[in-house]
Amino acid sequence: MLYPLPEILTHPPRRRLDHQALVLNADGAVLLVETTYRNGYTLPGGPAEHDELPHLAARRHTETETGLVLPLRTLLATDYTDEQLLPEGVTFVYWGGRLTRTQETIVGRHRPPEQIVGLHWVHDARLADVMATDQHRRVTQALTALARGAHLPFLLRGIPAG
Repeated sequence: MLYPLPEILTHPPRRRLDHQALVLNADGAVLLVETTYRNGYTLPGGPAEHDELPHLAARRHTETETGLVLPLRTLLATDYTDEQLLPEGVTFVYWGGRLTRTQETIVGRHRPPEQIVGLHWVHDARLADVMATDQHRRVTQALTALARGAHLPFLLRGIPAG
């Protein structure tokens, strides 16, 4: 069954701004999304709507795709992508946290939208096997920042987002 392409692929903006969440399970595996319109898995997330706060866009997409409602207040990585098949873009990766076993069951029971083929827990040693190169590098850098404690608060007019 073919699904319609998302609006961002049929009428792309001049610059894409994506907001993704890095979420780990209790075993340290990364939560990834498999879609109908992208080669390889990616972190949950997507673009903000007009006047939508960036971290809330990441939270909305993460909830829609995975069923999880997470406080995304910390940035782990910012990734610029030059224009290739899509317009240039900037992706912000927020720390979604390490889930409890109870939260993991939410992901297992969630029924995502039809353009989401599956939700997968993947350990870092296998990320390169299931992700596009740029996506893999982004996640690796975010994991490295997390391990080093090198994260930044997401600010709204100079105040940490609540």
